[in-house]
Amino acid sequence: MDFGWHPAAQADFDRVRAEAAGWPDRTGASLRELWRRCGDAGLLGYSVPADLGGSGHGFLDTARVMEAFGRGCPDMGLVFASLAHLFACAMPIAEHGDERVRARVLPLLASGEWVGANAITEEDAGSDVTALRATARADGDHYVLDGVKSFVSNAPEADVFVVYASTDPGFGHLGVTGFVVRRDVPGLSVRPFEKAVLGTCPAGEVRFEGCRVPASHVLGVPGQGAAIFQSSMRWERTCLFAAYLGQAGRLLERCVAHARQRRQFGRAIGRNQAVSHAIARLHGRVEAARLLLWRACWRLDRGERAGADVAGAKLAVSEAAVDVAAFAVRVLGGTGVRVGPGVAHELLDALAATTFSGTSEMQLEQVAKELGL
Repeated sequence: MDFGWHPAAQADFDRVRAEAAGWPDRTGASLRELWRRCGDAGLLGYSVPADLGGSGHGFLDTARVMEAFGRGCPDMGLVFASLAHLFACAMPIAEHGDERVRARVLPLLASGEWVGANAITEEDAGSDVTALRATARADGDHYVLDGVKSFVSNAPEADVFVVYASTDPGFGHLGVTGFVVRRDVPGLSVRPFEKAVLGTCPAGEVRFEGCRVPASHVLGVPGQGAAIFQSSMRWERTCLFAAYLGQAGRLLERCVAHARQRRQFGRAIGRNQAVSHAIARLHGRVEAARLLLWRACWRLDRGERAGADVAGAKLAVSEAAVDVAAFAVRVLGGTGVRVGPGVAHELLDALAATTFSGTSEMQLEQVAKELGL
């Protein structure tokens, strides 16, 4: 097995890491300004087909570049917002959308001119996505959407939404349908809210009240929504979480530098095994998680199912990210909890990774199912 990268992939990794490290944070730039930077860097359409405004890369190459994004950019809210836009909105449209909708929407999403959002979660339908109360009923050549979606990332800024609603409640997950919904459709409203994690990623509640959506904006065919959502999760649970490998690598670098420079009792704290061994163990955790993620991406690029691989990689990456961030807070001491130079916000952002895109418990359930349990 060759663990090397072809020159173009390595060049993209180096370029994205360097560019993202030089971007201003949200206190010095608006989301739209940073969004256009992400678009200009090719991040918002990296896996979108080239003839639709993207770069057409597969899972493994995309994961590699998204790791560079997380490694260079310290604003995980921006990283998450960008990659949720790509993997949970743009990719379902690219893989399942009507040809005319794809041609109209995807170049705008890939360039950063538009912001995309995914609306599936509801107050009573989180892990159980078959419990959707939002409905869509056929009305001539349109569907009429009614319902409320919660925790919609990018909602306050979004120009287009991928929305999942029940078109036949009696069929459970086989009655869920996906739709492409423009922000300007009458009856759609957004109520923003703040959150303690990934704070620079805007979020809100989206309400649909008699929203008329053309039938041509259905993703796939009616009743295919649950399968389409799970298909998008292949991208999100691998390539988005590659950015958390980047975050963990960035924090470990900082821990190593601090352990070399910080002196107590006449020597660098990195000379103490309590510190050096902890860093070595975390380094091993991150390396192992990266290999799991690369194998999952490799299998997906080969067209294999890879359900257990994807779930295992998501689980390993998210939990390693939490442990690295928690250690960084501890080893940096007073600096770690300060606003500005501190890393406590990185811990909160990492903790979120064990919940979104399927909780750790749901990933364990998936692995157990694949093992025949």
